Amino acid sequence: MSTRVSPIFPVSDLDAALAYYRGLGFGARPWRGGGYGYITFDGAEIHLGVEHDLGSRPDRRATAYLFVEDADALARTWVAAGGDVRLPQDTEWGKHEGTLIDPDGNVIRFGSPMNRPPVGVSAPGR
Repeated sequence: MSTRVSPIFPVSDLDAALAYYRGLGFGARPWRGGGYGYITFDGAEIHLGVEHDLGSRPDRRATAYLFVEDADALARTWVAAGGDVRLPQDTEWGKHEGTLIDPDGNVIRFGSPMNRPPVGVSAPGR
C-alpha cells in the first residue's frame, strides 16, 4: 500500500497562482473542471483551491514543508525569480531552513541538513 499526502493551498486567483509557481520552477496545471490546480516540485505535490473570499479571511492560509538537498541554492533560485523568500538559517533542530510566501499568504518552508551540528549538540569525535 502506498500513502501520499498533498496540502491544499487556498488561492484567490488560480491562473495567477499557477503562473506564480510556474515562474519559480514548479510544474503547474489546472484541473480540467476549473477552480482547482496542482503544482509539483521534485516529486512533491501541492493542490490549489480557489476561495473567492480569501482576501477577507486571513485565517485561511496553508503551510507545507519541502525537504531539499540545498536550501541556499533553492532560495537563490526563488529570489532570482521574484519569490518572497526568507533566507535559510540554521535551526536548533538540525535543519537549514527558509520560507517562501506566495501572493495569497500561503507558506512553503524548505530545509536541508545543516553543515554543522545544531546548537547544544556536539559533533561526533569532539
